[in-house]
Amino acid sequence: MNTDTDKRDFPVSNVRRYLEPGPVVLVSSKWQNETDIMTLGWHTVMEFVPSLVGCMISSANHTHEMIRQSRECVINLPTTALTDTVAGVGNSSGLEIDKFAEFNLTKQRASRVEAPLIGECHAHFECRLHDDVLVDTYNFFIFEVVKAHVAAQPEHPETLHYRGDGEFMVAGGTIDRRSLFTRVL
Repeated sequence: MNTDTDKRDFPVSNVRRYLEPGPVVLVSSKWQNETDIMTLGWHTVMEFVPSLVGCMISSANHTHEMIRQSRECVINLPTTALTDTVAGVGNSSGLEIDKFAEFNLTKQRASRVEAPLIGECHAHFECRLHDDVLVDTYNFFIFEVVKAHVAAQPEHPETLHYRGDGEFMVAGGTIDRRSLFTRVL
């Protein structure tokens, strides 16, 4: 076990390398006849019922304004099979290219929102904007997931977790401690 004497000072500007909340996702959006995709690592579950997810989407991203206008999106969960695509989407602009075409991704029709699903992803969460009170100040959108689609297999896919500076960690294994949980939600 580490003790305080085993630790070194660390730049506070890099704490995200340890605190990024969850798997990297691809957010697809549609406004009028235009679609876009962005890579996103800053999101958090905020409530179970209704299912609320908070996402920090910088106003510098083309997707930000598309979602402000349409008030909806799809949060798509890629696996490690899409690592290069995730990096490529995150390092390009929808103002300059059609990311679906550029990265050979399949648009699929969603059932509750106009934004497309990304066919190659393991799961899709169709979202509507639930609350925009923090958007102007913090670029923080609160979405309600109105429909979810998840592939049957694998049950625990290998997902990407961004550590900054072009480095990802991979998640997929599980540790089962359900027997220690007495409260079921």
